[in-house]
Amino acid sequence: MAQNNSSGDTGTSPATRAGSTTTLNEDGTAGKTTIASSVVQKVAGIAARDVSGVYALGGGVSRAFGAIRERIPGSGTATTSGVSVEVGEKQAAVDLDVVVEYGARIVDVARAVRRNVITTVEEITGLEVIEVNIAVNDIHVPEDDEVEETSTRVE
Repeated sequence: MAQNNSSGDTGTSPATRAGSTTTLNEDGTAGKTTIASSVVQKVAGIAARDVSGVYALGGGVSRAFGAIRERIPGSGTATTSGVSVEVGEKQAAVDLDVVVEYGARIVDVARAVRRNVITTVEEITGLEVIEVNIAVNDIHVPEDDEVEETSTRVE
């Protein structure tokens, strides 16, 4: 709301007043925004899981620890399992460990994951994603989920 005062100032921002020394960031506002690496990690993990053909993130050990962590109240979820990031002031780099569904073309899945992670992280955080490294650690075969009935030697 603009107010007139005796000096003729009509409520202009401090940055436009003569003699002002207010430092502005690139979008013209005073102040600084920082984004925690855990935020970028979660965004990247969710974006990677959204791609068709991705079964899970993380290697066998990290998935096992993630399953245990999810059962402990208050410990959070395994959203960031298999995701590591480096975050600077304006850029981020993402490393992903991916388990791909059997039958999916790995090259196409990796390309789609990379594209979705870059787009989503840049849209949500405003950081420039300079690289997304993807390591495919395993293939998920649906038969692995079926519980095999094992015969016991002793009845």
